[in-house]
Amino acid sequence: MFTRRSFIASASAVIGTPAIAQQTQQPFVLPPEFKPQYVEVKKEYAPGQILIVPQTHFLYHVVAPEKAVRYGVGVGRAGLAFKGTATIDVKKEWPTWRPTQEMIEREPNTYARFKENDYAQPGGPRNPLGARALYLFQNGVNTFYAIHGTTQPSSIGRSVSNGCIRMLNSHVTHLYDHVTIGTPVTVF
Repeated sequence: MFTRRSFIASASAVIGTPAIAQQTQQPFVLPPEFKPQYVEVKKEYAPGQILIVPQTHFLYHVVAPEKAVRYGVGVGRAGLAFKGTATIDVKKEWPTWRPTQEMIEREPNTYARFKENDYAQPGGPRNPLGARALYLFQNGVNTFYAIHGTTQPSSIGRSVSNGCIRMLNSHVTHLYDHVTIGTPVTVF
């Protein structure tokens, strides 16, 4: 029989469940293989060059002959990834962000606040581009792809973006400080 006491006890258990679930949720921990580390690279890659291998979720910044800093990255999901060569022609700290028209059309509910207006989200800790953005250009034309920070650290090591290369904010800030305008980027 269902009594007032059993109702109150079960209601209390249900109400208390989200708080318990939140307390037991573990914070994101970056897997060790995606932490920055020095690695050897082939001698044909010149210092200053950036290499990105989406299949393994790694970005390599060549810092000396046969030596690079390797970072874990998040990359574009199937069909949305950039591939080829480009240069970093623009660098921005705490960049503003607006999804492309294609993104708005592909996911109208996600990007509803950007429909039929020119709104751009101001830079800051809640901006999807994170702390820094390095914009990729081909022959002086913006590709609309970038290497940037993220508000979703758990996306590192995954293929989930709309094509851009995501890095942890601390990692993209480090990279930003060590690359110049004109840096060549190759995405395999």
